[in-house]
Amino acid sequence: MVTAPPVIEMRGVAKTYSGPPEVTALRPHDLCVAHGDYLAVVGPSGSGKSTWLNLVGLLDRPTGGEYVLDGVPTSTLRDDRRAALRATRIGFVFQAFHVLPSRTAVENVMLGMLYQGTDRRTRRDTALSALERVGLAGRAEAMSRQLSGGELQRVAIARALVAGPSLLLCDEPTGNLDGAASDRVLALLEEVHADGQTVVVVTHDREVAARAGRLIIVRDGVVSEAGRIAP
Repeated sequence: MVTAPPVIEMRGVAKTYSGPPEVTALRPHDLCVAHGDYLAVVGPSGSGKSTWLNLVGLLDRPTGGEYVLDGVPTSTLRDDRRAALRATRIGFVFQAFHVLPSRTAVENVMLGMLYQGTDRRTRRDTALSALERVGLAGRAEAMSRQLSGGELQRVAIARALVAGPSLLLCDEPTGNLDGAASDRVLALLEEVHADGQTVVVVTHDREVAARAGRLIIVRDGVVSEAGRIAP
């Protein structure tokens, strides 16, 4: 039986910004995230969390070490190959949703399949299925401005998942939501994780972190793993 490679494999990955003065944002660290893991990444402002997220999301390059995404070494890839890998292997969910206001819910979800080369009908049918999965089948034709914050975030999750990524990378996914909407989004993340999706959530919220299976702490550029956090 062939074992799948880890989704995330960090080998001595570090990030230093040139000066003056030179700033070490992340110190060398190793980390392995297997398929089906649910990981929370926490740390105070300025700790290096955002730098770590940008490296994992292929939005920036490390200055040391090697980052392997789903078995593909990424540090020396050309920009176009990195962009293609990011588009097909990573689904992003952001605090601010980044849903286009001039499009319907289903049209926004269809944008998640632009790199797949499928015809519009197939993209639409797949997007409708994704909206049904997140509980928004009845809101598919609603314009974004007609949706609540919680609904917008569920549209964003559907868009992130519709291309079948290896990694769902969430940056403060409940930061703009009230308590009830937050609970629904977190329950949805737990559902997709239970279906086998690898989920990484970067958050300041202890209650959000407490729902993950693994906890990573970033402090002063040092990345370390800890036990589960109490809510």
